[in-house]
Amino acid sequence: MKKDIPEYKVEELAIAILPRFEENIQEEEMWDVYLLNLKAAPIENVLVNSRGYGELDGEQMRTTILRHFFNEVGPHQAHLIEPIHTKLFDIANEYWVSFTYDGYMYDKKYVFVRGSISQENFTTIPVLHRRGL
Repeated sequence: MKKDIPEYKVEELAIAILPRFEENIQEEEMWDVYLLNLKAAPIENVLVNSRGYGELDGEQMRTTILRHFFNEVGPHQAHLIEPIHTKLFDIANEYWVSFTYDGYMYDKKYVFVRGSISQENFTTIPVLHRRGL
């Protein structure tokens, strides 16, 4: 029965978006999206689906759904998922993460709503030790 199925909460996992730096120069148009494993153990069979959606200049916009697979993301590590263009900051950006940890399958959806990706919302990102969202 449904009540007999254990429900485990996703903890110590994050998605971070940071400005791209190349040779100490910040690139204005392209930023990077990372998956952060803050656990003391690796996660396996990691699948990340990313997509953007919303209204832009009075028209509905949807990006292509991108799928990324990683066999393993080590403990206290960041893994680059994809670059993101700053034009997409004006729509919602969604990252759905599914992974296996300690014999169980987990999933969680992270949504960066329209306008939330900006430097005024920055904080220090663990593992990467840089400022981002």
